[in-house]
Amino acid sequence: MSTLLEKISDLNDLVLQGKAMEAFERYYHEDVVMQENETKPTVGKAANRRREEEFFAAITEFRGAKPLKVAVGESVTMVEWHYDYTHKDWGTRNYTQISVQEWRNGQIVLEKFYYGV
Repeated sequence: MSTLLEKISDLNDLVLQGKAMEAFERYYHEDVVMQENETKPTVGKAANRRREEEFFAAITEFRGAKPLKVAVGESVTMVEWHYDYTHKDWGTRNYTQISVQEWRNGQIVLEKFYYGV
């Protein structure tokens, strides 16, 4: 059985390889809840899959992503990411985001993203 550090490291590596949806399928629970800052959470893997696919489809130029810091606790991981891309609706985005994941039985059941707008 992999440790949470191994799991979050593999997830991050998949994202960096352009395989974010593969990471999503591998590491996210069927009942996952995902939330951007204080917006209404998206519940369930199917709804979050659609949300993620729509997000990636709207990227018109991707200049980079880099995990800056990773923290692991008891059933929780946190990653500080730096992103640089252009989105068809939001324009140029160059920012730092904190992603906090709660894990159960080796899968993410809750993920919340914190970033400035």
